[in-house]
Amino acid sequence: MTIASAQSSGATRYWVVFGACLTQFTIIGLLISYGLFFAEFEREYGWSRTALSASTSVAFFLMGVFAIAIGRLNDRFGPRLVLGISGTLYGIGYALLSQVTEIWHLFILFGLCIGSGMAAHDVVTLSTVARWFPNRRGVMSGIVKTGTAIGQVSVPPLAAVLLTQYGWQTALVILGTAAIGLMVVASACMSDPPKAKGQGQRADVDGLTMAQARRLPTLWLMCLIQFLVFPTLMTIPLHIVVHAIDLGSTPAVAALLLSTMGASSVVGRLCSGFAVDRIGGKGGIAVCLVPLVIALVSLMGVSQVSLLFPIMAIYGFGHGGFFTVVNPTAANYFGVKALGSIFGLIVFFGTLSGSIGPIVAGWIFDVTASYFYAFGILAAGATLSLLLLLLLPKPG
Repeated sequence: MTIASAQSSGATRYWVVFGACLTQFTIIGLLISYGLFFAEFEREYGWSRTALSASTSVAFFLMGVFAIAIGRLNDRFGPRLVLGISGTLYGIGYALLSQVTEIWHLFILFGLCIGSGMAAHDVVTLSTVARWFPNRRGVMSGIVKTGTAIGQVSVPPLAAVLLTQYGWQTALVILGTAAIGLMVVASACMSDPPKAKGQGQRADVDGLTMAQARRLPTLWLMCLIQFLVFPTLMTIPLHIVVHAIDLGSTPAVAALLLSTMGASSVVGRLCSGFAVDRIGGKGGIAVCLVPLVIALVSLMGVSQVSLLFPIMAIYGFGHGGFFTVVNPTAANYFGVKALGSIFGLIVFFGTLSGSIGPIVAGWIFDVTASYFYAFGILAAGATLSLLLLLLLPKPG
């Protein structure tokens, strides 16, 4: 018996929220923790940070490619099957990182396994929640994305302990196996709203088709903003740990930067979700972009580990908030009829640039022995996206 059949419709939607939160916790918690293994791969195999960053860039790029297809599959077949398969692949890929001996092994695992799980974690969960909560999309999206924040706070310290106690290979196996179990549970909680009585489609099918949405400049403007912001969101969590280690931090203390970011992002996710419902998606996105710009500019002038913590608190607010506001904003502009497909397209544009961000930052460090110029480029992109935000119309 499935959860959807065992519970009333009112209770089922909160199981959906739980499953979505658990998905966010698992996928992003493990992804953020990967930065802890950078030094291990460098020490074990002598791989450069450019190469290590490139492996995650492949995952980010294919995340966007897969997101388009997964969004369509989710619209057609529902979230349980899609999330179950992609989540299991994610856990398998993470565990198999323990067996890599060549750099191309990383590219294969990140591209095929981890990339597919990353593609589903937002497109499937947030579009499903938007269908269940048409009047509270922003707030409920914020609640779902707190799962990401909890993962950012708790998983990196756990990964650091496993790394210290058992070594990097065993730690990866433990984390990957746990991810498989958690994703099976999460997918079992997911379902679409029930069909309207006497109808062949869901009751909540307001909105545009994908073909109609593609004709609107608003969709492409949202894609462009996503394109400019995503390099920051992909690069900072991956490189901030090793940047702190370069400045003299221990791995355990550096991992706390991710926890600081995660804790702050809880506030950002909830505040931005509330802002979308109260002042609209345009205002909600602005609430996120301003702290991102402030944090990136500040990172350019910091050389002390202690100062990274308040900066990451500011950054975390904007980081968490931006991941929250895009889906409900898209739902407000285009409706939910093809929300999975539309959101998948927006995600694709973000990951198209986001996949480049980490590898460029790693290359800049390898060439200059500094992240100064990398942080400057990211700050410029975030500032430009804030200016483009002025061109977005009010939903109507």
